[in-house]
Amino acid sequence: MATVASDKRSASIPQASGLVRWVSAWGAGTVDGLMLVGDMGIFTWRMMVWLFTRLPPRGTLLTNFYQVGVLSLPVVSLTGTFIGMVLAVQSYYQFQSIGLENQLGAVINMSLVRELGPVLAATMLAGRVGSAMAAVLGTMRVTEQIDALTTMGADPIHYLVVPRFLACILLIPALTVMADFMGIVGGYFYSVIVLGIDHAPYLNHSREFVSGFDFCSGIFKSFFFGGTIAVVSCYRGFNCQPGADGVGRAATASFVHSFVLILAIDLFLNIVLDSLYFAFYPEGASIL
Repeated sequence: MATVASDKRSASIPQASGLVRWVSAWGAGTVDGLMLVGDMGIFTWRMMVWLFTRLPPRGTLLTNFYQVGVLSLPVVSLTGTFIGMVLAVQSYYQFQSIGLENQLGAVINMSLVRELGPVLAATMLAGRVGSAMAAVLGTMRVTEQIDALTTMGADPIHYLVVPRFLACILLIPALTVMADFMGIVGGYFYSVIVLGIDHAPYLNHSREFVSGFDFCSGIFKSFFFGGTIAVVSCYRGFNCQPGADGVGRAATASFVHSFVLILAIDLFLNIVLDSLYFAFYPEGASIL
């Protein structure tokens, strides 16, 4: 009898241990996620306190503005141009089949100014600038330069994070405008010059259907995208693991997390902005 009971207990132990491991893994992941959100919230709060208390030196700001804004113009312009052309290529034959190819400009330009321009500019900024910021700050953490700043009495967040945050949040609207402009030019070039669409109805439909609200909503969203890129990238750099592998992981994680958050914020802001538009301009629902 004792042997049979012990066999039943031994058979139930693997099932119980598997359930315990599953619950333990999910619990550990939940706790780690909550700790990450809380730690990032404290990091953001410290940055905002310095932002409204004292601005960094002008030389530091101008250096970061140049690296974030000026050096990002070529890749953003090139990306915007090709996106406009791709939209023209993908939409032309569908519109031609129903006899609406002259309205192609409205679709291309509205898609660019409302959605693709801000998102693509933010994606390029996250890939080019965000990863670089995480790598630089991670290297400074690994080589103990951040600890040296603290030892000398300088706050690393004020000296390293605030200038990068201001550069991202203030210059990404300009990059978004450049992406919109080059995308519109690229779409017009391919539609009118290559495909032979009459430029007069192309421009008239664009002017009729693309409103100032569409343009301003894209610029409004870009501020949130820039702030997200700066906070995530700087946080990952500050909390970099030791060694070259840790720096690489920080740069990769900064881009991946920034891109996911950009898409999530874009979804939320689109819902809010469309609700506001329908509330104040119900007659414009057919345009959207």
